[in-house]
Amino acid sequence: MDRRRLLVAALALTVLLAGSAGAYSSGGAKRRAAATPSLAQATFVISGRGWGHGVGMAQWGAYGFAQQGFSYDEILSHYYPGTTLGPAGVARVRVLLAQSSRRLTVSSEAPFRVRDATGEIWELGAGAQRFGPGLRVKPIDGPAQQLSGPLLFMPGTLPLRLDGRPYRGQLQVSVANGALRAVNSVALEGYLLGVVPSEMPHSWLPEALKAQAVAARSYALAVRKTGSWFDLYPDTRSQVYRGIAGEWPSATQAVQETAGEVLLYGGHVVKTYFFSSSGGRTAAPSEVWPSSPLVPYLVSVADPYDTISPYHRWGPFVVAPKRVARALSARGRLVDIRTTTGPSGRVRSVTAIGSQGESTVTGADLRRALGMRSTWFRIGVLALTPPTAPVTFGARASLSGVARNLPSVSLEQRPAGSPWRQAGAVSPQPDGTVSIAPKLRGPTDYRLMSGSARSRVAHVAVAPRVRFYGLGDGTSLRGYARPIFPGASVAIQRLGGTTWSTIVRATIAENGDFEAGLTLSPGEYRARLAPGGGFVPGVSPTLRVRAG
Repeated sequence: MDRRRLLVAALALTVLLAGSAGAYSSGGAKRRAAATPSLAQATFVISGRGWGHGVGMAQWGAYGFAQQGFSYDEILSHYYPGTTLGPAGVARVRVLLAQSSRRLTVSSEAPFRVRDATGEIWELGAGAQRFGPGLRVKPIDGPAQQLSGPLLFMPGTLPLRLDGRPYRGQLQVSVANGALRAVNSVALEGYLLGVVPSEMPHSWLPEALKAQAVAARSYALAVRKTGSWFDLYPDTRSQVYRGIAGEWPSATQAVQETAGEVLLYGGHVVKTYFFSSSGGRTAAPSEVWPSSPLVPYLVSVADPYDTISPYHRWGPFVVAPKRVARALSARGRLVDIRTTTGPSGRVRSVTAIGSQGESTVTGADLRRALGMRSTWFRIGVLALTPPTAPVTFGARASLSGVARNLPSVSLEQRPAGSPWRQAGAVSPQPDGTVSIAPKLRGPTDYRLMSGSARSRVAHVAVAPRVRFYGLGDGTSLRGYARPIFPGASVAIQRLGGTTWSTIVRATIAENGDFEAGLTLSPGEYRARLAPGGGFVPGVSPTLRVRAG
């Protein structure tokens, strides 16, 4: 409008509008640049696939194959290509049950026997024998005796128990460094009865359980500790073994129907790694354990039926930035994250790019640090940074962000006093960067969203648009403000040295205009409006009056 153009009054003065908009004004066409997003303030969203190391047979995948009608030997040949079934060649194994114990209890509900180091056999009555490193036991027909170890406890008509838990076979107890240790000497097949249902749900289909039985039997023989006082651990260091308490009829049948069968490659028992869920593809050992050599029967294979696994895909879950930085040993402020992956998609290494340098950890290390199910994971990043200064009403803001490794991203907004609402989809650049330029009509909060994950809130402050549009007869200044704040007070200020001082005030009319009476003299003037309501103060461009 013509009345909002600068008019030069019939005064001996030259009046100029300076290009600067003041501390909180955009100056019209200019936009404030957004700060570079900081990953130290980012939302990290982690999602992944599978559960376990990924090498060998995926148990959920094996169950899926069984559902599709595949036999146990077909299942095994898929996960361990090039192997054949053959005889075990080993009849008994020794499983470590106790180590560095101060006292042990060996018991049975039926009479049993013990053989000492001299070969003498002592008859023991039904009940419990409790002893320490002195190895004092009470025979059925006499006082307690201190026997020379190691001692071999042999069952009668009912199984032996160690500290209340029943086991097949015999229990050997010895003393080392003043403490007790116990080993279960058990037939290989009896050992497997307590392993198979501990490693795979006993309710699964018979062919899956048979595949597990052969894999467990092969693994036990391939990893047993030769030349030691025991062969196998009772936990994941070998495989989980719970003795008779862990047995189930369905698993027992699977063990019996595959009795003595192991997998062979080149005439040797193979190390049949197995794990829970593959996420769709298994991995070669060298991908998971970098120092591992190539193993011809352990290669990456597709796992099409792992889709039945509840862990086929997992996440997303949000991890605090400080926790991520700590897990990555980030040097200084975390600036970015870079990952390298292997052929199956699993993460080999993760590099934290910090403000003071880079640090790298393996995918396995980060998995442990963050409690993830596998190394097949992706680190999604959501970050949004507002402009470095308030935006003038009606201008566009410039928000920058990062939305990386996430399936879909959208923008939410919350104007002052309103609930959150969708503001549309966001399309990140190939490098994951995001630029958003909304037109602002009031202070607004923004955040990026992907699924249930949300970035931190980016608040965009807005200042009212204040402008001079004319002079009166030399004794007044006219202007307007947007949005309209009827009744609000506008301060007309003059620069004195380095300080702005209010010389007069004007009131905003219903149409948003204001007029202030004053006598202009050479100097610099501005209008300042602090309306409240969530708006930050806004100032007009500087009006310079020069003597003409």
